[in-house]
Amino acid sequence: MALTGGPDTVVLDLGHEHPAAHGSIELALTVDDGHVVSADPGIGFMHRGAEKLFEARDYRQILMLANRHDWQAAFAGELGVALAVERMLGLDVPPRAVWLRTLCAELTRITSHLAYLGAAPLAAGYLAPALGARDAVQSALEEFSGGRVHHMLTKVGGLREDIPPGWTASCRWALAAVRDALPAVADFLGGEAVRAATRGIGTLTRADALAFGVSGPVARASGLDLDLRRDDPYLAYADLGVRVVIRAAGDCAARWVCLYDQVTESVRLAEQCLTRLPAGAVAARTAKVVRAPEGACYVWTESPLGISGVYLVSRGKPTPWRLKLRTPSFSNVAALTAILPGTALDDVASVLASVFFVAGDLDR
Repeated sequence: MALTGGPDTVVLDLGHEHPAAHGSIELALTVDDGHVVSADPGIGFMHRGAEKLFEARDYRQILMLANRHDWQAAFAGELGVALAVERMLGLDVPPRAVWLRTLCAELTRITSHLAYLGAAPLAAGYLAPALGARDAVQSALEEFSGGRVHHMLTKVGGLREDIPPGWTASCRWALAAVRDALPAVADFLGGEAVRAATRGIGTLTRADALAFGVSGPVARASGLDLDLRRDDPYLAYADLGVRVVIRAAGDCAARWVCLYDQVTESVRLAEQCLTRLPAGAVAARTAKVVRAPEGACYVWTESPLGISGVYLVSRGKPTPWRLKLRTPSFSNVAALTAILPGTALDDVASVLASVFFVAGDLDR
């Protein structure tokens, strides 16, 4: 950490961490009298050139690359790319695969949100009930896919395989574990100490959320009423009646509450998917070598951290000519330049934790 500046201001250069750490980000803070005057995020320390690698991998292999950016929500990454390829092909995915994809998307949203809630720096250590419930859901996904973090369930045309016998019971047990854990999380967020440490801190206005392209729970905590699952439904969301959770304050407290409320809604949606799961095949028949026709398309989805976009350009070959990703972590981190000024230095860690980003998603 380098200290520079004049007699009245100090520039704190926080970071960057080692690439083998959970995430690498540099943050240059100009501080005056113990408060942040300006913030300049620095990124790119984990950049792996994934979008260039897409051009050298076929349409089966790029799904493996796509699920490694946001490692808290791997299924969301592979899903978006598969939807783009299927749109280019004009491929109809079987109903059972559509509903199973929707279920897995919501289970992934739960695990992602509980990871942030469970590791909130506001807690003394870790919030054990949240992390225990997350482990239960992650175990259910592992039982389905065989992979604990990078599930690789998706294939062009549907899913790689159907659920194993008895899995729906395991899934219901995991969702029940989340419901059992939620009161403890609510008590923690509603505690006087947490409210005092988060209210009015790190405020992001609705106008700034729009200006920086922020989406997901961070934007909804600032009053931006936007959720693609309701506003531009895909998969089975049009049949589920998604309830969008918004708050107006835009501060740390609002972001944590939005995240908590989103977990409760995702549990409800996942339970509906289990109840309405149809029989049938889980994948459409495709050629052994997939060749998307010449052209371009853009697909966006509501990933756990916000809007994820996939712009696919094809020249009719087995590999994409160009595949560009729009990931929510980039906008969330960019908004720190508007969020952090005025924040006390002691509160910077809490504010950073409440903007919800993953370095792999940021630096892809």
